[in-house]
Amino acid sequence: MNATTLKKWISDGNLDKKFLSLYGKNQLEMQKERYIEAVDAFVELYGDKDNLALFSAPGRTEIAGNHTDHNHGRVVAASVDLDVIAVAAATENGMIRIKSKGYKMDEVALNDLEAKAEEENKAISLIRGMASRFVQKGLKVGGLEAYTTSNVLKGSGLSSSAAFEVLVGTMLSGLYNGGTVSPVEIAKYAQYAENVYFGKPSGLMDQMASSVGSVITIDFADTESPIIEKMDFDMDAMGCALCIVDVGGNHADLTQEYAAIPAEMKQVAGYFGRDVLRGVTYRDLISNAAQLRAQFGDRAFLRAIHFVKENQRVGDIVNALKDKDYAKFLKLISESGDSSYRFLQNVYASSNPKEQSMAIALEMAEDILKGRGACRVHGGGFGGTTQNFVPLDLLEEFRSGIESVFGEGSCHVLSIRPYGGIQVL
Repeated sequence: MNATTLKKWISDGNLDKKFLSLYGKNQLEMQKERYIEAVDAFVELYGDKDNLALFSAPGRTEIAGNHTDHNHGRVVAASVDLDVIAVAAATENGMIRIKSKGYKMDEVALNDLEAKAEEENKAISLIRGMASRFVQKGLKVGGLEAYTTSNVLKGSGLSSSAAFEVLVGTMLSGLYNGGTVSPVEIAKYAQYAENVYFGKPSGLMDQMASSVGSVITIDFADTESPIIEKMDFDMDAMGCALCIVDVGGNHADLTQEYAAIPAEMKQVAGYFGRDVLRGVTYRDLISNAAQLRAQFGDRAFLRAIHFVKENQRVGDIVNALKDKDYAKFLKLISESGDSSYRFLQNVYASSNPKEQSMAIALEMAEDILKGRGACRVHGGGFGGTTQNFVPLDLLEEFRSGIESVFGEGSCHVLSIRPYGGIQVL
């Protein structure tokens, strides 16, 4: 389908059903305009093509299991209605060329897929890493040209990098493998690209939530075969809105702060002869507290306590959701946030104690909610965003109070989206 036909196809409503399922009725016209603008941008960059395709990969929200995935723990996460989209076409020139709105063109030659130190922390490393992993797994790759645009807040804890990785994997699957590469496999390849090529030691939750979609609980006891279960999550029955507050910090330059969390947890695990903390109990930690504190320091000890308790808490949260006990669910979410603040210590960066905007946002949320709903650090932490379950009758008070401090548009009311990475057309 060429650009003229594709734009008419969108304008005439032929993709309305798909857009409604991805974004809801309130965003329908805006999304149609967004995709049409992306088609125009593609043509301006690459010229018109007869084989245009559309792709989308969502950001994710972590509901529970803060920093548990990298130590083989359990999580609850969901894809949201913020996403990165692509207009793309297969080519025969052996090059992957991707231009993201607001960034320079990235070009990767398919005959050169080795990791490059100078590309660490750059989007091009993720493209090269995804292509490399496809090749390693015996899958087809080929040239493509794409234009992408994203409304996933960068540095927000909504995992813009995971969404981009999943988008690249979904394009390679759709254009060259008949869409047969499973969402779980794409997520694994995305983690590989982020760990090995991008240089960030992330767990698998972000990529899995973006790739699989909907509300899911994941048990990473076996990271090669994680157990994934979709959950029935009814925000209307809960009587709350999901609000993500952008506190204005950007955690893009805090890789070492993130890296220290799994590293310290694994140091403690090593004391017990394990590679990861999964399997270590709270009693194990307390019984060996003196030795652990002396050998690894108090922060590592406290982070290990967080892991053990948070991993158990995820199981309790899953049970609360299955029982539709939303009062218990919200209580447990608040406990999760408290554990992240006190034990995991990822509300602000120790390297920059003057910047504590997330702590301010959490204090404001607690003051407005007054024991109702829940609030917690969102995602990796150290800035970015907070997650809030806000009773509907408090939503406008919450929004206005938050935006009076963090600026207009800082409070985002999100919806859960039922799909992960997807070929839209």
